[in-house]
Amino acid sequence: MLQQDLKSLSIIIPTFNSSSTIGKCLNSIFEQDYPLDNIEVIIVDGGSKDSTLEIAALYPVKVVHNPLRTGEAGKYLGLKKSRGKLVAFIDSDNVLPSKEWIKKMIAPLNREDIVGSEPYTFTYDKDLPLISRYVALFGVCDPLQLYLGNRERWNWLHQDIIQDPKHRVIEKKDFYLLELDKENVPTLGANGFIARREQLLENSTSPYYFDIDVIHVLVHKGFNIFAMPKVGIVHIFSTNIRQFLRKNYRRIHEYLYFTRNRTYKWFQRKSIKEAIKFILWSFTLFLPVRDSVNGYRMKPDIAWFFHPVACILVSFVYSITYFLQKVIPEKLSILFFKKTNPWKVIT
Repeated sequence: MLQQDLKSLSIIIPTFNSSSTIGKCLNSIFEQDYPLDNIEVIIVDGGSKDSTLEIAALYPVKVVHNPLRTGEAGKYLGLKKSRGKLVAFIDSDNVLPSKEWIKKMIAPLNREDIVGSEPYTFTYDKDLPLISRYVALFGVCDPLQLYLGNRERWNWLHQDIIQDPKHRVIEKKDFYLLELDKENVPTLGANGFIARREQLLENSTSPYYFDIDVIHVLVHKGFNIFAMPKVGIVHIFSTNIRQFLRKNYRRIHEYLYFTRNRTYKWFQRKSIKEAIKFILWSFTLFLPVRDSVNGYRMKPDIAWFFHPVACILVSFVYSITYFLQKVIPEKLSILFFKKTNPWKVIT
């Protein structure tokens, strides 16, 4: 029976064909030095065709079917089904790096003014695949974040956790305390993020839970104090370039598809400028190569030099996807309406 107090924790894990990582993820959860009676683990599966559910069945988890299949729909469904006072969003490719992880992550939430708790870094491990080490070194899954200025994890090159100086960072003994400004809210809310269930429910919209949108709403309502305990989380983001491309394509495709429903706008006037700069810098290679060289000097690892490749790949994927999903349909729509009903073009 899950105890109903602040220490009761529901861990929500959206899955879809996650057999390569879900076992490591669940192992790290059930090895925690934390009372199992205070934890429920909810697997929200989008119709896996591999052995994801067979592996999950080896653990005391609750499995929920996700008919909409996307991770955002899975998060919302899991949030609705959860019973803990606290909710943790852990992805199927996350691994908790220590047995004290849960204890350290929920400790700041004893303070009522702290809205949420997120690991301050992606754990670096030399045995991780190259692309996952790259993610840990730069502190981002998407290199565009570096140029939009909304990174929120430890970056080994710059030796900091947050880019925008408008956000106030106060170092504490066991965690960083962040007071976030409303402008350019960082991309908090995933990969180990923990917050109070009721507050998340009140600020999310059925049937999708867009994590960075919920944080954006909270910050704009004045709930802008977040903790980043000095613990990491392993993110096995990609094991090969094909997987890296697929994940970044899915990110931009889903953003463009749901753009009218989103409160967090990536492509406002300022960020469009930065995105264009990012594309130009990517294909001229100067800044990505410079950052790779400087990063290597700070912490030697060949993974730094995936950065120029990542920038080119993401620029290409985002540009092509944007063109196919936004530019062509709009031009076809205008052409169609001109031929059928010109008033529709005016209105």
